[in-house]
Amino acid sequence: MERLTRLLSDLVKIPSTHSRPREIARCADFVIEWLETYEIECLQHIHDGVPTITALPAPDRTTILLMSHLDVVEAPPELFIPRQRDGKLYGRGTIDDKYAVALSMLLMSEHLERLRAMGRTQADLGFGLMITGDEEVGGKNGARATLAKIQADFAIALDGGSLNEIIIKEKGILRLKLVSRGRAAHGARPWLGINAIEALYRDYEILRNHFQETAPGHWHRTLNWSVVQAGQSVNQVPDRAEAIFDIRYTENDDPETLIAALRQELRGEIDVLSLDPVFQGGHSPYMNLLREIVPEVAWGMEHGASDARFLAANGIPGIVWGADGDMSQHSDEEHVHLDSIDTLYRHLDRFLRKAASE
Repeated sequence: MERLTRLLSDLVKIPSTHSRPREIARCADFVIEWLETYEIECLQHIHDGVPTITALPAPDRTTILLMSHLDVVEAPPELFIPRQRDGKLYGRGTIDDKYAVALSMLLMSEHLERLRAMGRTQADLGFGLMITGDEEVGGKNGARATLAKIQADFAIALDGGSLNEIIIKEKGILRLKLVSRGRAAHGARPWLGINAIEALYRDYEILRNHFQETAPGHWHRTLNWSVVQAGQSVNQVPDRAEAIFDIRYTENDDPETLIAALRQELRGEIDVLSLDPVFQGGHSPYMNLLREIVPEVAWGMEHGASDARFLAANGIPGIVWGADGDMSQHSDEEHVHLDSIDTLYRHLDRFLRKAASE
């Protein structure tokens, strides 16, 4: 744990946010240099400026793939100074997701050291790593682009769930922009104009009717009005208003049908900003093996999303699993329980050893 804590702290000190692409590149360089220090062969893939690191038994093939990411969300400078207290390590990226980067790097170095003691090489490893640089902004140039280039039989995205819950299903994401138009006029004579804000709100009331379902667990589609922009001057009737909506949907929804219905019902213009699929883990004998190794761990579903959503398109079954951080991701008190990393490490170590022997 001392070795892992030290490595994690070094990673946290690098402010690898998307407003600082050079820091993302520096963090990737740090990972590569560390791997090369332990004579672990790795490749760096650059797609549209985003670095992804793979360390595999073969250049494009592995049996089990451990996924993690080194990019983090924005934070004030003090959150990039790691601090340890009460068995927890605090700082940006400690739970999302640099602990997983450190954990997977150490797992590979120790498994490879054991193989080399038996006269074997990296080609004999039963697992590989993929460490991406854009999960926090959608993963398009990281996981999506890189998974299309490699083959794997099973994947573990170390970026969600908790020590006591393995995730096998995550909601899909649909992001829409709605633009309403009106007619500008002086604020003293509003009857001469058409207020675009009012038009936008009328459309929102219609849109909201598609999200009335409620149930325990909330495993149904949800709507969040997250961004709104309108108006140029306090004494002017606004002629344009726009909103961005974050929609999360389940395997029971057809997002294309929903989009088509909204375009018929709403007066404003709808622009689909992004549409990402639902993650469903699929079926794999490696899931059965995990159930044997950690029978006490529950299997569940998650409202959020991770890079695991790109697995199905590449025919790779998988899960999402992780350490404990008290749901502190993206907060000023972001932290990870160090003992949970230790336990997760031991679970994965047993799983990878057992998988390699079967």
